[in-house]
Amino acid sequence: MTPSQKADFGKEFTAAALFRFALPTMTMMAFSGLYTMADAAFAAHFAGKHALAALNIAAPMLHLVVGLGTMFATGANARISQEMGARREREAREDLTLLILVSALAGTALAAAALWQLDPLLSLLGAKGPLTESARDYLGTLLPFFPAYLMQTVFANLFVTAGRPGLGAALSIAAGVLNLILDAVLMGVCGQGVRGAALGTGLSCLLPSAAGLCFFAARRKAPLRLCKTAWRPKAVAECCLNGSSEMVGQLAMAVTVFLFNANMLRLAGADGVAAVTILNDAQFLLETLYIGFSMGVAPILGFQHGRGGARGQKRLLCACLRVVGVLSAAVCGLSLIGGPLLALRIAGGEARVASLAVQGFRALSVSFLFSGMNIFASALFTALSNGKVSALLSFLRTFAFLTAALLTLPRLWGVMGVWLAPPAAEAMVFALSVFFLRGQLRAYGRAA
Repeated sequence: MTPSQKADFGKEFTAAALFRFALPTMTMMAFSGLYTMADAAFAAHFAGKHALAALNIAAPMLHLVVGLGTMFATGANARISQEMGARREREAREDLTLLILVSALAGTALAAAALWQLDPLLSLLGAKGPLTESARDYLGTLLPFFPAYLMQTVFANLFVTAGRPGLGAALSIAAGVLNLILDAVLMGVCGQGVRGAALGTGLSCLLPSAAGLCFFAARRKAPLRLCKTAWRPKAVAECCLNGSSEMVGQLAMAVTVFLFNANMLRLAGADGVAAVTILNDAQFLLETLYIGFSMGVAPILGFQHGRGGARGQKRLLCACLRVVGVLSAAVCGLSLIGGPLLALRIAGGEARVASLAVQGFRALSVSFLFSGMNIFASALFTALSNGKVSALLSFLRTFAFLTAALLTLPRLWGVMGVWLAPPAAEAMVFALSVFFLRGQLRAYGRAA
């Protein structure tokens, strides 16, 4: 982080300036969502509904990887940005290096353990009958790439902390384009089926992860770079604890994806699971705008928190809330208009899959009015090193309320109950998010 970048983090931001600052990270995250959806589209067109459903059977493992990466990255992000704001640059460099090493080791250990117990793992994930072979082909092919999959999540956050969000966005776009090309070649030309989808995803992850490693290794005179470090379990534990809300959120998503799959297998068979795949990918794509904005402004929030000054922090938070409010209305409208068209496009000739997915979009769109504020609130309290509130909001949003809805509503209203579960859960968490955000604004007012 250069002196000019420190000045940028410490200046007063309007809502428009915050949006412009976070736009590269939002773009980066959106392309992550796009190439996730590309797998679904190519799988549906070239390998059929069982391949499409297999992607969602394997999804809990991907949520686990993303959860680990996001936990390490957001926890380190908050710690490093506060250390930079407090002018402790040597400690920031050492923590950066240590967390990158820990992340790489965690990805490798997870991949090895999953490969060793692949068949029991698939059974645990709910794979049955003809879905089992497709799920084995997909997950078994993708597992060796898990370290790179995890590291691209880590570097996506750290590029922002280093003051280079544009580089992260460019790498994400390049990885997305590469994934599209590989999907077309491996599935469309070479006929690799669902294995081709896994290879396309895995190989495309190598680009941002390798580039991130080279970037931080080559910055010999930059304040934030790789350096000699030592094993400090306390620093690792603090980063993991502070980023635990994001990990909790991803683990909860893994469980809820399993519940979605179980409900749909019971109510609509493989067609239902394929429809859930489309909806989950679309939801992730649209929520990347909220996630990207929250990631983009997190270093600013952390820096100004480390520097102090309640009046400026209150103005910054108010500006963030205005951006999130506008984004929420825009994303809801985009989902209502474009969601059904997207579902029809991805499902292709699978008429029942398309019909179920279109029905799902009508209910899911309402949830985007609430989810943006919920995602931002969790990210805000992580940036302020208030991991308890952040973890609570994330846990309730992605697990407790959603699980309760998935266990009750489908028994009352069948498939429509499955689709109504996300907006019901988001609305309940929204009330709590507003409560905690108002409390934070009042705290700034008293301190000013």
